[in-house]
Amino acid sequence: MTEFANAMEAFRLLDKSNCRKCNEQTCLAFASKVFLGERHLNECPALSLEILERYQGCQKKKQTSEEYRESILSDVKEKIKDLDLEQAAKRVGGTFSNGRLTLRIFGKPFSIDQKGNMYADIHINPWIAAPVLGYVLRCQGVPLTGKWVPMRELKGGREKNALFVQRSEKSLKKIADTYTGLFEDLMVLFNGKTVENHYKSDISIVLYPLPKLPLLICYWKAEESMASDLHLFFDSSADMNADIDIVYGIAAGIIVMFEKISIKHG
Repeated sequence: MTEFANAMEAFRLLDKSNCRKCNEQTCLAFASKVFLGERHLNECPALSLEILERYQGCQKKKQTSEEYRESILSDVKEKIKDLDLEQAAKRVGGTFSNGRLTLRIFGKPFSIDQKGNMYADIHINPWIAAPVLGYVLRCQGVPLTGKWVPMRELKGGREKNALFVQRSEKSLKKIADTYTGLFEDLMVLFNGKTVENHYKSDISIVLYPLPKLPLLICYWKAEESMASDLHLFFDSSADMNADIDIVYGIAAGIIVMFEKISIKHG
């Protein structure tokens, strides 16, 4: 159990709207599972970052803390030490030379040595470092299918979807709505490729944060009678080449980078 004395302590932090975006029937049901340690506060998309940071110590997993990210990264590095990097390179779509596995992140070389040390010409933010190493460990090397699916259709994605929509899709849509040059920057900085009107969107761009984990961004511009919209899609093989936490972590890390770009160029 968590350090909450009872479910009501967690319930008081919620907005009591029973919106069901966390996939529970009521806010009280969600709070009860938080108390039991079965769910985490940050799975409620309505909670502010301020509340999450303030009460993160009341949960076993401190997913919003720098300490938690560092502990996960340290754990993954330990597992890399026992991995045959040369064999792994074949699975993950990379190459092996001079004791380092090299793969492409957004088209740019990214290398890992046997100790889990990372080398790249681009800045690797802490939100992405652990998921990248996790990808190297877990990727099955399944060929891309070319079939694009939303997060909720991936294995384990239904539980993550509400949080994913709130923290990734809505955040990116806000950037796209206010920063009109965003997609041009994506093309230049992240080696994005435009594709023809997937799902009848006005703009469709495919990014390759990892060789076997492409991401499709579809953006619909605002019209007189309709608001703008944005959705993210993954190749249907994503849950075989990375577990759902890695897929979510990569997407979240990308949004963090995009936010920094928009602030710098906005």
